[in-house]
Amino acid sequence: MSLKRLSSIAAGIILVLSAFEAHAQRKPEKLRIGYAARAVAHSVPFVAKEAGFFSEEGIDAEVVRTAGSIAPMALIANEVDLAIMSAYLMIPVSERNRDIVMLGGFSRYASMVLVARPEIKSPQDLKGKIVGIQRPGDAYEKSLRFGLRHLGLDADKDVTMLALGTNDVMWGALQTGRVAATILSPPGTLFARKAGMNFMVDLTDLKLEYQGSTIATRRSLVQKNPALATRALRAIVKGVHLFKTRKEDTVRILGKFLGTGDREALEESWEYAAKMPAKPYAVESAVQAVLDHLAEGQPKFAQYRPADFIDARVLSEIDKSGYIDKLYGAHGIQGR
Repeated sequence: MSLKRLSSIAAGIILVLSAFEAHAQRKPEKLRIGYAARAVAHSVPFVAKEAGFFSEEGIDAEVVRTAGSIAPMALIANEVDLAIMSAYLMIPVSERNRDIVMLGGFSRYASMVLVARPEIKSPQDLKGKIVGIQRPGDAYEKSLRFGLRHLGLDADKDVTMLALGTNDVMWGALQTGRVAATILSPPGTLFARKAGMNFMVDLTDLKLEYQGSTIATRRSLVQKNPALATRALRAIVKGVHLFKTRKEDTVRILGKFLGTGDREALEESWEYAAKMPAKPYAVESAVQAVLDHLAEGQPKFAQYRPADFIDARVLSEIDKSGYIDKLYGAHGIQGR
């Protein structure tokens, strides 16, 4: 082999090694992800991070609590780059600041449970009683109204609603008898069952469309760094896949997120959340239900359509590439 040929091969090897070294030394991109509640429906980014899926995508993810109404404000202020929050929280902020948009969602149907104290045996027993909600007009109140209507009760005439602020306070108020009923989700439902509470209505059974948890971000972030948005959403999709296909790994991580080692509580939480769609699109009809709810108190929301608040392009591109279908392989897509 000629010296010229050897030199050419050596140069090629050097180029390949240099490219590999540059790739290896490239620092992961930082991404802060907020979640509005320590609830299983908001846990997917945490699960994805703990499982290493963001790292696999070259992302140094930090998952932080941005409780309640702080969640959309943190997104606007660039304190977080993605946020998991209810559509009820996200839409009013997006209406004022069009940079905020939902890329997807984890829950299409109202999915909480109307739980009453043991002495409440029938819908009639709730008449004249106090029932707990988080905040006036929020998604918890809407869920309560769904449940009461299913029982044949008028929320405005038959009960008195008491705003309690947080899930923990709502559960405590039910335990102590401060309220006769409230709205719960896992793991609170397990504690209620153990305490002998009466499960009046499981809203999941009613299949009432109402967009719950959403994946929100800034339109400007997607425009400036579409590759980062794609990689982040791929990691979240893998987090959903872990939820749906690897129970033991998910339960272990959920224990860290929820701060409990109670196996029954964790299993109940997993059963609740594993029903989420494999392809986490925000559903227009479910978002419309939230707009209708908001319009009851603020008529201006009647002029909007779900598409005003959804940008499904990133998830759609991931989906069309076959990435999600390949993840599930022979298992098929469950909870589509």
